[in-house]
Amino acid sequence: MKIVESLSLAIENKGKKIMYFYRLTQCQTKTGQAFGIEVERQDLREDVLVNIERDSVDIISTKEDKVRSILELLYKNNVSPIHLIDVIGSYVDECIEDFNDVESLVGSM
Repeated sequence: MKIVESLSLAIENKGKKIMYFYRLTQCQTKTGQAFGIEVERQDLREDVLVNIERDSVDIISTKEDKVRSILELLYKNNVSPIHLIDVIGSYVDECIEDFNDVESLVGSM
């Protein structure tokens, strides 16, 4: 897995600093490249890391711009990794057709 783009956000809350990282990832599949998303949350108290939470969906679409739009939605709404799947589930379902397009291209070669 390769990180294509990374967005970060810091929030102060009750003496705790919360860092969010939103990453656009790329991986190789049998039919070519696919893009995914990883979301990470780091909790720090007095600059000491006390907790990390991370979740990802490695394969969402073959179309980078579609996945980038989902990534930006997560970033703008400060989505936690705990809620990643709940928030993007329907978007991922809509992207499944992108793989059918690739399979038809590969089959015609």
